Amino acid sequence: MNWISNYVRPKINSLFSRREVPENLWTKCGECGTMLFHRELSDNLNVCTQCDHHMAISPRSRLEALFDGGIFIDVKVPKPIVDPLKFRDQKKYPDRLKVAQKKTGETEAMLIAEGEIGNTGIIAACQDFSFMGGSMGMHVGNAIIAAAQRAVELKRPLILFSAAGGARMQEGILSLMQMPRTTIAVQMLKEANLPYIVVLTHPTTGGVTASYAMLGDVHIAEPNALICFAGQRVIEQTIREKLPEGFQRAEYLLDHGMLDRVTHRKQMREELITIIRILLKKSPAIKGNLPKPLPEEKSINADKLT
Repeated sequence: MNWISNYVRPKINSLFSRREVPENLWTKCGECGTMLFHRELSDNLNVCTQCDHHMAISPRSRLEALFDGGIFIDVKVPKPIVDPLKFRDQKKYPDRLKVAQKKTGETEAMLIAEGEIGNTGIIAACQDFSFMGGSMGMHVGNAIIAAAQRAVELKRPLILFSAAGGARMQEGILSLMQMPRTTIAVQMLKEANLPYIVVLTHPTTGGVTASYAMLGDVHIAEPNALICFAGQRVIEQTIREKLPEGFQRAEYLLDHGMLDRVTHRKQMREELITIIRILLKKSPAIKGNLPKPLPEEKSINADKLT
């Protein structure tokens, strides 16, 4: 027994056998403070299992949960000019885009996909708040126009999930021009008699709220989502009054007629299937994998009963 066998050897073994633990195994709920295991949180669609707080979810994860079997095809979006104003603040605009692309794994703040939900074909547009705050730039405008054109081409409804801090300041007036452009895209759907459903997620603010996010045939929101044009502090400083509790939250807007529904994320898919089939004047979706009964079987069973 000596210090080499008692101390040095165990120390060396511990260094070589040490396993690195990933830092993202646990997520703290911003509402109740509960530490949530990443697999449990992912299986629950990024909704806290303790307090039902709806956390941010990536567009691809949302679409995988939405479409039948998680299967969908990306719709190609025309690429705009990268830096039309040669804008620079603390960083160059192209450098900010590269950082956001590396962080999210996406090329821009809007993802367009086509597929089926409840055996009903749809086009889906999903905004990514983690990509520069989901800001509405020229690419987002191009994406919504591409989604509307694809919906008209295939005669399918368009479902849009909004999440944005407003217009993209690095594109200036060109960003603001996306408001009338997207309004025209929505009008294309209305002229084709195709449903346009908007799901407002946390947060949906600024020029997005003032354009395509509030032009839907049906407006649904996730619980406690912030939905507004100007922020609460700006309004209070302007009117010099204290605003009511819960102002600009989804439940408040529902009570005051701005929304049609506030729906839990785990129930959103079934809700959208029901609404789409009603708007398309189709029969209710069949749950499970059982086939429809044949007309002959119906008549035989009716004869047995009589």
